[in-house]
Amino acid sequence: MRITVHLDVMLARRKMRMKDLAARIGIAEQNLSLIKTGKVKGMRFETLSKICDVLDCQPGDLLEFERDEGS
Repeated sequence: MRITVHLDVMLARRKMRMKDLAARIGIAEQNLSLIKTGKVKGMRFETLSKICDVLDCQPGDLLEFERDEGS
């Protein structure tokens, strides 16, 4: 099981750069990059809320749950 992050897709749809999003939500671009690549084990709801607010999307637009085959 895993959660796939589609932040890059939403950034492209909104024609926004990661640098701009990071500045608007108040986190380091490096931390946002870790979220984008799925290399974090967790994220605060506050951060997710800010991302959704700026990108005008829902959490489900950014996150996808994938079950392992055979599960």
